[in-house]
Amino acid sequence: MNTRFKTKKPLTIEIDDSGTGDLVGDAFIGFLRQETGEMLFKSLSVELFKGDNWKNKEPYKMTVDLVKEGLKELKFEKKTEKVLLCRGNIFDQVREYFNDVGIKYEAAIIEGTLQDAVEDRLVEHLRNDLGVRSKKLTRKSGAKRYFVLFNWVSYDFFKREKYVKSGFKKWNTVWRERAIERYEESRANRNRKRRY
Repeated sequence: MNTRFKTKKPLTIEIDDSGTGDLVGDAFIGFLRQETGEMLFKSLSVELFKGDNWKNKEPYKMTVDLVKEGLKELKFEKKTEKVLLCRGNIFDQVREYFNDVGIKYEAAIIEGTLQDAVEDRLVEHLRNDLGVRSKKLTRKSGAKRYFVLFNWVSYDFFKREKYVKSGFKKWNTVWRERAIERYEESRANRNRKRRY
């Protein structure tokens, strides 16, 4: 009996992030096993993006640990599987790790199911854990979301600054001062309204 063996297409796991460049809150690493739809999330605490943690690149180191955990939970087999890894710089040390241990990966722009899910996970965190109520807060990252979060911090600055990724250089050189100014303006306006 003549049996032919087909080469199996390698199974694939996608890895993406959300929140690593956003002004406030935790960040998330999402994993998707394409063939089964199995998905999981890991979080990077906002504290990693502050002070010495940020200076010492702790979010990058922690991302390597989280990727190791996620791949283990998904029972990743490096001999038969590959990873599609988001091109974001939070994965710089992950790429080094993959090269060191021989994990096959491709740099990818992650779109669709995983990207939507990991961005939704961030928005859920911002709404439910931090209390950001703006209807303009969406899963689409970028300048619009930055200013939604900046305005949220500014509205009650001294209570909300603890949620800011204060290691970001521009926060300390530009945006923190502007947030305080905005807070003081809005507080003065609220006080004026109360008088009338």
